[in-house]
Amino acid sequence: MIEALPLQVEPSALTDGISNVWVLTVTFLIFFMHAGFAMLEAGQVRAKNVANQLTKNLLTWSVGVSVFFLIGAGISGLVGGSPFTDSLPYLADDASGYIGWLYGAVFAMTAATIVSGAVAGRARLRAYVTYTFLLAAVIYPVVTGITWAGEYIQFGDAVFHDFAGGMIVHGLGGIAGLTAAYMLGPRMDRYAEDGSANVIPGHSMTFAVLGTLMLAFGWYGFNVGTAAVFAEAGPNGELLAFNGAVLGRVAMGTTIAMAAGAMGAGLVAWLKTGKVDTLYVANGLLAGLVGITAIPDTTVWWGAFAVGGLAGAQLPIVFGFVENRLGIDDVCAVFPVHGSAGVLGTLAFPFVAADLGVPVIDAFLTQLAGVVVIAVWTILATGAVWGVLKALGQARVTPEHEREGLDLSEHGVETYPEFGDEEPLVADGGVSAVRSRGGSDE
Repeated sequence: MIEALPLQVEPSALTDGISNVWVLTVTFLIFFMHAGFAMLEAGQVRAKNVANQLTKNLLTWSVGVSVFFLIGAGISGLVGGSPFTDSLPYLADDASGYIGWLYGAVFAMTAATIVSGAVAGRARLRAYVTYTFLLAAVIYPVVTGITWAGEYIQFGDAVFHDFAGGMIVHGLGGIAGLTAAYMLGPRMDRYAEDGSANVIPGHSMTFAVLGTLMLAFGWYGFNVGTAAVFAEAGPNGELLAFNGAVLGRVAMGTTIAMAAGAMGAGLVAWLKTGKVDTLYVANGLLAGLVGITAIPDTTVWWGAFAVGGLAGAQLPIVFGFVENRLGIDDVCAVFPVHGSAGVLGTLAFPFVAADLGVPVIDAFLTQLAGVVVIAVWTILATGAVWGVLKALGQARVTPEHEREGLDLSEHGVETYPEFGDEEPLVADGGVSAVRSRGGSDE
């Protein structure tokens, strides 16, 4: 008979092992969101610009994560009050620190990749990569430094609350995207001579919806993964179970807000046009997720319905305002999906919390201050970068290249060569390519 033996492992070693494995699992889920962004954005651009959009997503990760490794994480720690080298594991000679760095990096790259959808179809690749470099090195790290790392934004007893990046990640990305799109100007033919907006449909609704569902899957890592700490060591070395109430609330809120966002956007689109627009439903689902991301750990069940539903409902309204009133060509609707939805959820925090613990007015003023600080910094920094690129003539492709498509002019490739003409064209740099009939006709 085999006798049970006591576990000969220190509780702290066990909890460290469990936590490390879980953090890495969550990190991989969040990384998978890049595949969702790639599909969502590729589906919403024209056939002649698909390869360009895919390339931007690949380079966002590759350039951004490298820069965040070398510089950005240190800037975040420095702004938050720690020595620059302490937040850079390769300088601190701390190999175990690479796990925490990677977890932070996938959040940073989510903020960065949001911008690519706003500037689709007319931004130079070199300009976008330059902005990605600076966002990963300075713009995003400053925001995390004053919030998660430093907790500088406070009013009374309340500290700025953003559980998984509703404002810090998504709000920043959406506002940055809107600013960049404004600086670039709209795509050719986007507006008629009288100022009215022309619809330029994306080339694949299938890709857009597939990308939406891939993002939603990864979002469980974003929100639920952040809450799911399996165990931790107590003061006497004993094992303490994770907080199941918080975990359950986050799982519920993420799911309910996602569903409510899709329904809210579909309902408003139907009331406006008499049709349930598929792309609004898909983006509304994402807006609901963005809306709850700052607050799923505290939100009651009815609050998840309210925040998610409102985040989805505002999408068609805000998109129409940006398109028709502001005249900004936000190709993939990154501001109403990530920007305004992130702001809405962040500000809703004190009104839907199960147990706030501080005066409502203190909590609201703190949330408002956080939103204003993040928005102002993002607009000024993003505007400065794209303003310099624009002044140097490096922000936007030429009209000829925009007309023929960025796949050919920027990359010398065709995404759908089987639909092209038989006679090859020569792109810049002498790379042979075939123009897609779909792209040339659009």
